[in-house]
Amino acid sequence: MKKIIDVISAEVMSAFEKKGYDANYGKVTLSNRPDLCEYQCNGALAAAKVYKKAPFMISDEVAEELKSNSMFESVESVKPGFLNIILSGEFVKNYITDMENDEKYGVEDVADKRTVMLDFGGPNVAKPLHVGHLRSAIIGESVKRILRYKGDNVIGDVHLGDWGLQMGLIITELKLRKPELVYFDDSYTGEYPTEAPFTIAELEEIYPTASAKSKEDPEYKDAALKATVEVQKGKPGYRALLGHILNVSVTDLKKNYENLNVSFDLWKGESDADPYIPEMVEMMKRDGFAYESDGALVVDVKEESDTKEIPPCMILKSDGAALYDTTDLATLVWRERDYKPSEVIYVVDKRQELHFIQVFRCAKKTGIVNKDTKLTFLGFGTMNGKDGKPFKTREGGVMRLEHLLASINEEMLKKISENNTMGEEEAKATSKTVALAAIKYGDLSNQASKDYIFDIDRFTSFEGNTGPYILYTIVRIKSILSKYAANGGKIEKGALLAPKTDSEKELMLALTKYAPAIDVAYSELAPHKICAYIYELSNAFNHFYHETKIMGEEDKARQSSYIALLELTRGVLEQCIDLLGFEAPERM
Repeated sequence: MKKIIDVISAEVMSAFEKKGYDANYGKVTLSNRPDLCEYQCNGALAAAKVYKKAPFMISDEVAEELKSNSMFESVESVKPGFLNIILSGEFVKNYITDMENDEKYGVEDVADKRTVMLDFGGPNVAKPLHVGHLRSAIIGESVKRILRYKGDNVIGDVHLGDWGLQMGLIITELKLRKPELVYFDDSYTGEYPTEAPFTIAELEEIYPTASAKSKEDPEYKDAALKATVEVQKGKPGYRALLGHILNVSVTDLKKNYENLNVSFDLWKGESDADPYIPEMVEMMKRDGFAYESDGALVVDVKEESDTKEIPPCMILKSDGAALYDTTDLATLVWRERDYKPSEVIYVVDKRQELHFIQVFRCAKKTGIVNKDTKLTFLGFGTMNGKDGKPFKTREGGVMRLEHLLASINEEMLKKISENNTMGEEEAKATSKTVALAAIKYGDLSNQASKDYIFDIDRFTSFEGNTGPYILYTIVRIKSILSKYAANGGKIEKGALLAPKTDSEKELMLALTKYAPAIDVAYSELAPHKICAYIYELSNAFNHFYHETKIMGEEDKARQSSYIALLELTRGVLEQCIDLLGFEAPERM
């Protein structure tokens, strides 16, 4: 289904051509003066220079040509040469009737469907999720849904941090506490226990304790560094412990991500890249890409066009240990072999940009990825408190994600309970649904690369550009549709009539912008474009709702048309919030 702007442009381009001008001058845009018109064409201004003619004379001719076209209510030529366009209500009605009958409301699949790997830059194992992990999860989940909606094959990988010094720290601390465990007996040759020697609560306490000790005790840190190298080199007991750490952590992480309505196709970690490292390193040496520098193995990635220093990409440390560079490159090796992706997108903190410049250049230079494989860094800004600094607890620590979710659930439950319209259990379930919308919309409505202020009071408000406002709009529509059905009415496709009022037409016009909004969100990996769209659509609906007696309309055909319009609006809004990763309750 063609976008409405392309349909309009085709008619205006044809008019330019009929009057002897290049058709390309007839391209139309949304009006930047909606108080004057709905669409505009400025092509006559550019054509005037080529055809040596006053622009208003060209626009006059084109306007005259379009005068009898039933698509338009009016096409007005305005000096110095603008064309101000207002669509006919009948044409708008016909267009959204086509939307109504289309499975995706006019959104078309991409012509060339791709395989896309989405790397969520996941958390480190053995540590609880905190607010710093919120953005990668929320943005990544929405981007995944948008790409799939447009037809791409998307594989989401959490990409856990499970291969660095934290593993050595945990093992070192565990050895101090429980030296009798078989994992520390070098002579042990039997099967290792299937049950972990710690709980998630113990694991989450062990890591920060070990981390603090390593900062104060050089010998302890050396032991942890040694343990890190040993686990990376495959020491059996340490690899068995790594398996336990992963199993316990991932089980807990899955529960937390489920609360965010975020899921992954793959639960791979940095450790999964380990088998690919030796061959990759050997290739880099053999083909002359890697060389030794101060004992470490590096690959130069600077380019002549660089305006700032880009350090070499470090492949191995002087002690032979792998780094983030190593595991990210080796991860690309297995992704290329197993999936051959057209694009790999990394949803990570924008402060990691230099690291990914190095990795991307190294991957391309050494041939780890195909020359046509697109490597995309989708860097996001920080979530800050009202003081403009990174969001913290009242005590100044990093807030656990589950505590943040609980505080917003509590705030929403308080607001919903004040209405006294539902029982305790329904209120709790509803508050959880609305709280998640508040968090996700509050985040996604900002451009990903920008920092933003996390303001619980504003995000949980039922007024303004917020998740609860969007949900309240959907719930309002559902309520009207339910009343209509309870009174014996049937919601039918094909019942739409041409708009009778300005607010009705404005709502119809807002619906026609759906496919363009999705396409922009897809091409720019920009969920905030969908947020901007549904806020505009919600406002258009609420304006229409306040001006129109829908249930009191005596003309049954007109009422049926209103209901069809509401049903389409509901469908579009619910599809949009699904792409953002949340849903609407039945009532609020």
